[in-house]
Amino acid sequence: MTEAVEMPGADEVGAMFTRGTGAYLFARWGRPIVPVVFGVDQPTLQTVKGAVEAVVALAGHKMAEIDPELGANLMIFFFRDWQELLEVPNLDQLIEGLAGLVARLDDQGANQYRVFRFDEAGAIRACFSFIRMDAALDEVPAETIALNQAVQMILLWGEGAFAERSPFARARGVTVLRPDVAAVIRAGYDPVMPAVAQDPSHALRLAARLSQG
Repeated sequence: MTEAVEMPGADEVGAMFTRGTGAYLFARWGRPIVPVVFGVDQPTLQTVKGAVEAVVALAGHKMAEIDPELGANLMIFFFRDWQELLEVPNLDQLIEGLAGLVARLDDQGANQYRVFRFDEAGAIRACFSFIRMDAALDEVPAETIALNQAVQMILLWGEGAFAERSPFARARGVTVLRPDVAAVIRAGYDPVMPAVAQDPSHALRLAARLSQG
């Protein structure tokens, strides 16, 4: 017998997409996702791409071989030192204020950061994900890191969405996406739902779909 999973209510869903300013902002991808991964070996590359494919399939979204505008629109960088980003050719043309960003993240001792780009309607058109492999991340399985990156890029989550609770759970020794988080992702990509929303009532519509699922 399968144990029922309690789904989050409208307030909890709303908190997942609330900015630090208190404003509500939801956005999903408005185009097929084309990933490219830098700084890893072939097995890890396949792990990361596999995680992205799995989350995109969960969302009911699409992937493609090439993005007509950028070639690849999901760029994931793995490295040991933030300063390495300054040596990536043309990255400063894709990320405005790259040098200042690198200096700030280096000073903070950050190990992850994401930059999103949006189309005219406000839907996600690109994501640049940076992962500095420090001592803490060295202890995390590659599969977990990969799944985390896939989840974090599929929607424009609020800064505090997973601050108090990880989006993952352990099932028979394997890291899996929490059922409630998976349900929110599926609901967010429901074709009848908008790709972009700034009204908190959007969270009510998401929550309603969770209870239906």
